[in-house]
Amino acid sequence: MLTNLRSGAATSTKTSSTESPILVADDLRKSYEGRPALRGLTFALRPGGLLGFLGPNGAGKTTAIRILTTVIPPDSGYFTVDGISSDYPQKIRRKIGVLPESLGFPKNLTGLEFLTYFGRHYGQTAKEAKANAQRLLEEVNLQHRANSLIRTYSRGMRQRLGIARSLINDPVLVFLDEPTLGLDPGGQQELLSLIERIARSRRAGVVLSSHHLAEIERICDEVVILRSGQVIASGSVSHVVGQGRRNVIRIHVPAPLAPRARQMLEALPTVKSVAFSGAATDWLEVEPVDSANGAAASGGHVNGHFANKLLEALIRADVPILTFEAEGGRLHDAFLRLTQEAAQ
Repeated sequence: MLTNLRSGAATSTKTSSTESPILVADDLRKSYEGRPALRGLTFALRPGGLLGFLGPNGAGKTTAIRILTTVIPPDSGYFTVDGISSDYPQKIRRKIGVLPESLGFPKNLTGLEFLTYFGRHYGQTAKEAKANAQRLLEEVNLQHRANSLIRTYSRGMRQRLGIARSLINDPVLVFLDEPTLGLDPGGQQELLSLIERIARSRRAGVVLSSHHLAEIERICDEVVILRSGQVIASGSVSHVVGQGRRNVIRIHVPAPLAPRARQMLEALPTVKSVAFSGAATDWLEVEPVDSANGAAASGGHVNGHFANKLLEALIRADVPILTFEAEGGRLHDAFLRLTQEAAQ
């Protein structure tokens, strides 16, 4: 279950291992016309935690989010939100906030009117709803556009308004589906900072579904990776990156010199194998011998001494090195490797 944090992250702004989970999913399953869409989803999320929900198209992410937001029931299994069982979906809806991937906005309302309307929908008085709307607009940095029509808002402003909408009922758990889609890098950065601030300051659990792996790696404590409805990896970001790590150095050299570089590197005693990277004829993948047999790899990582030996050999042979990188050190690498392995 997802209860561990990134190493060294036990601070006042991070989740605490002593806190009870705000969201618990246990063996959730769902099929459509006999075809499994979700097969045994199990995880937990603590207050203030950010969970990245990942997977290729058709992996089961949408089905999982629809179940957890009470849009559809599971075929079997259960989940709880703030201790409330999935047998009571109406009670859960009072506890959660949702920003779907495609949220429509009434363009002839102002931001203040839009949020005030939803506050009234949750039973707030007119005065309470307006005051709450003003607070939320300030929280998402839209107070200066409170009385502007939504049709004049930029894409990024509408996304921030959507996040404010998801916070109307002061939820303990927020689901955000592709919140940065269509935003420029500056807008993405601003929105991610806002999402992280919401989790930490409000102590709300956040489930973030995104295809942008770099943003998941930047702000999330933990991840769940789905493939064909099954969890293929889960845990802290560093743990999942380690699961997908491959002890390989990738070297980009001029194509005419690649065969000679390959032959030369294969002759080194600390090299286990050298291969072309896929169909490329100018990228070499160099794998070290096992640490037990030659100490080229250490602790699951390619060590610096091995990398230096490769560089020295290529420089002595007058082979230009265009790019030199260790594979598997990022969430993007782990995601590709794990999902490809699961598909085989």
